[in-house]
Amino acid sequence: MASSSSSSSSHFEDFLPLMANKLGGDGLIGELCNGFNLLVDSEKGVITFDSLKKNSALLGLQDLSDDDLRCMLREGDFDGDGALNQMEFCVLMFRLSPELMEESQFLFDEALLQEFKHYC
Repeated sequence: MASSSSSSSSHFEDFLPLMANKLGGDGLIGELCNGFNLLVDSEKGVITFDSLKKNSALLGLQDLSDDDLRCMLREGDFDGDGALNQMEFCVLMFRLSPELMEESQFLFDEALLQEFKHYC
């Protein structure tokens, strides 16, 4: 979805900023939820290695190796349970999008500056 890994030949085009601009914040979150729902293990309610491997082709990720998939899970697994819940998945998608992260930082900085102006 976002960038190429130096340890693999996989390459992802980062469409998240384009989606954010087109859909707005709520629409983007809705699409991320749809992506999560495509990859989730319906019995466990989280994305597991098996569900990711089985369903990744639905998102155009069929060329990822097992190591790439495991790395993706490890990268987003904040609670250490070996799977991604919906929040972990959404955070991971944002983290994998450098352009969107930069834009988010810019917007945060602007909001912070506006708050400081109210106190001065």
